[in-house]
Amino acid sequence: MTGMMTDGWYWSGDGLRLHWREGPAASAMAAHRPVLLCLPGLTRTARDFDALATRLAGRWRVVAVDLRGRGDSAWPKDSLSYVPLTYLGDLRLLIETAGIKRFVALGSSLGGALALALATGHREAMAGVILNDFGPAIEPAGLARLRGNVGRQANWPTWVHAARDLGQRHQTIYPGWGLDDWLAFAHNLCRVGPSGRIIFDYDARIAEPFRLPNGDAGIDLWQACAALAGVPVLSIRAQYSDVLTSAGQTRMQAALPEMTVVEVPGVGHAPTLGEPVAMAAIDRFLDELSGRE
Repeated sequence: MTGMMTDGWYWSGDGLRLHWREGPAASAMAAHRPVLLCLPGLTRTARDFDALATRLAGRWRVVAVDLRGRGDSAWPKDSLSYVPLTYLGDLRLLIETAGIKRFVALGSSLGGALALALATGHREAMAGVILNDFGPAIEPAGLARLRGNVGRQANWPTWVHAARDLGQRHQTIYPGWGLDDWLAFAHNLCRVGPSGRIIFDYDARIAEPFRLPNGDAGIDLWQACAALAGVPVLSIRAQYSDVLTSAGQTRMQAALPEMTVVEVPGVGHAPTLGEPVAMAAIDRFLDELSGRE
């Protein structure tokens, strides 16, 4: 438990102990609203959504997932289980265990793919979808960059060393950040390893299926997108994104004409959702959705 966040646990179909985090939702208002189900990116953890959960505390129940092999979730013996269809099976069991009857799926990057894909099996339970810098039209250059970064090994003696190194590597994605921002980024992405050094908080083997030919396959994203017809959708795009271009967002909006689109200025893939534009867009979307519910 960190601050207002609490921990939840469940078992996967192949016997892994998996983890989620959530903020308190003690108010009657939150109890009668859908759950905000937060799905992180490829190498990210549930901690990415701590600030969002704290900000929405008392108004919305926020459940943030550690996908298998990340954060406090266990690592499988078979690295080939790091594929979307397995993640979806895990999420089905999470939804059951956490008692989630209706939800808004919020997904960043890979989490966006999973948020889309949930429409194939959980369409009736979905009150809305928030896609953070992701859509069916994935840019090849961005996908290649992600493939090149995932699985990279690194370690640092202190958090400041980690923050400075990550800042140098990702400066073009968050050009306006200072040291405090990079420290927060490092704490969400990394952990203290057995030797006392700072290491990435994920199993490097998640790169293995992702780097295979068609290793990102398993979900027809356009079919999943079409299944969201009639579901409120918010698409958040980073101004400098190399994964979701403005043209790609426009194509998605053609498939979902009622989708709301927002661009977060001054950042690349992917927004942290702590940016003022992103926060305002999420608040508006959730307020409108609660009125429909």
